[in-house]
Amino acid sequence: MVDAFQAGKAPLFLISLKAGGVGLNLTAADTVILYDPWWNPAIERQAMDRVHRIGQDKPVFVHRLIAEGTVETRIAEMQARKQALMDSVFDPEATGNMDMSEEEILSLFAPIQD
Repeated sequence: MVDAFQAGKAPLFLISLKAGGVGLNLTAADTVILYDPWWNPAIERQAMDRVHRIGQDKPVFVHRLIAEGTVETRIAEMQARKQALMDSVFDPEATGNMDMSEEEILSLFAPIQD
């Protein structure tokens, strides 16, 4: 299936984030759509990297589809906080307070309100 996609014989290649982390190179792709965010932003970056390999000769567009008011919204917010924490650890110029209050932690488990 990968060979058919790479050769242009298949217009679309659907793959899970976890399957995207096993070494596939999909340089024939020009679009990545993430519709199920993962708790760890590094997993998503690894999946996006599947199309940014040696041999890629066109721009690649990445889209994240997140419905408002869903658990995915909370995951995206958590990813942003997690990324900011990592940036502050590895970048001495980064600023910001990365403490989470008890209320913020509990809000991750609160029911979604319409």
